[in-house]
Amino acid sequence: MRYDLSLIASWIEPGSKVLDLGCGSGDLLHILSVDKDVRGTGIEAEEGKVTRGIEKGLSILHGDINEEVRDYADGSFDYVILSQTLQQVYDPASLIREMLRVGRRGIVSFPNFAYYRIRGQLLFRGRAPVSRELPYEWYDTPNIRVITIRDFRRFCRKEGFAIARETAISTPHHHEKGMVVKFFPNLLATYGMFLLRRREG
Repeated sequence: MRYDLSLIASWIEPGSKVLDLGCGSGDLLHILSVDKDVRGTGIEAEEGKVTRGIEKGLSILHGDINEEVRDYADGSFDYVILSQTLQQVYDPASLIREMLRVGRRGIVSFPNFAYYRIRGQLLFRGRAPVSRELPYEWYDTPNIRVITIRDFRRFCRKEGFAIARETAISTPHHHEKGMVVKFFPNLLATYGMFLLRRREG
């Protein structure tokens, strides 16, 4: 399993009820159900991935995460996960509010645009960066947001999302190995990962 997904799995308590937004073919949900007895549901826009997930015996809905998440009642889940999808979301604040409405906790991860190699491409080549984590050219990318770890912290403060836990990691795109970055994470990490909760009061 991808290194970032294995870390997300380590944050989730056994027996929890989980909603995975943009779950792909359900790799994380499958591991959680097998290893942690998690009751999981996924939402995925790509029909082929939905089919592959259902073939694994998973519960995955085909649809838009922004629309489908609204159908769930308050507090339906223990965790709602948005893994490496935030950069493709039109209204991040609204979606995260919905995540924290239907779940006690929200887990968000995303490619860190402030990673030093990305900065280097802009500085020395003067071109829109292309990397393993952000593998698209500017004209064909599904990514509509440029997110850095520092910017996401600021965004959470502004929107009233409490950060319960934060981890920065360095791992190649979709790789099984990686490492936690403790020093200068905004510069040295390829991905940021946040565990969010509603701010009390």
